Amino acid sequence: MAIWKDSTPSPKANEPAHVDPPRPPATAEPAPILASAQARPADSGARESVIASDLTVEGKIEGSGHVRIAGRFKGDIKVQGNLIVDKGAKVTAGAIAASKVALAGELEGNISGAQHVELLNSGAITGDVKAGSLTVAPGSRIRGHVECGWGKEAAPAARPEGGSTA
Repeated sequence: MAIWKDSTPSPKANEPAHVDPPRPPATAEPAPILASAQARPADSGARESVIASDLTVEGKIEGSGHVRIAGRFKGDIKVQGNLIVDKGAKVTAGAIAASKVALAGELEGNISGAQHVELLNSGAITGDVKAGSLTVAPGSRIRGHVECGWGKEAAPAARPEGGSTA
């Protein structure tokens, strides 16, 4: 005798039972696509959001997690975690702010306030970069103004109008 009413019909003798395929367990640290993009805070517990290679998204990304873009994205990005742009991906942004940025794809826009920016051999930046440090791999391309290594308290020395320092 059942206490509740079972709303699922029992399978017929000649009919196979429906079984959902197993799902992989959710993890806080997904497997990285880029070997150099492993520089994530180990204790942050932040999850990674992915824009897949067959997607085009336009809008604004804000949050505290990590973001991986494998497709196309147009809009501003402001995350407290890391931003990874995979090979073949294209990002068009007015402004990007992230803890660390790893670029194997194309970026048209400005990066400001990142602790570290890594431009991999297939990566390209068209825009300004302001970061604590910058790693540029052979074969990568960059067009824009770059400021690296300047702390918040230090500023570059002003140059005279003629452009020379003498």
